[in-house]
Amino acid sequence: MLRKEMIDEFTLSECMNNRDILMLKISNLEFAISQSEQIIKESNIDIESLTFLRRRVAQSKSDLEVLYLIKNKQSL
Repeated sequence: MLRKEMIDEFTLSECMNNRDILMLKISNLEFAISQSEQIIKESNIDIESLTFLRRRVAQSKSDLEVLYLIKNKQSL
């Protein structure tokens, strides 16, 4: 199964060119991941929904790593 990128080219470009947008995107992803992990811990949802949510968290963490790399590159 191919992974549809969560961060589109426009957003990546904006993050590379505008630190405020980058920091906002990082903050939003960190919050979303935290909230999703809390839902996973506390929920009794069906296995299919749980699998979907875990997959989305993993994708978000991957996207967050890309944003961290951009942030570190900008700091140099």
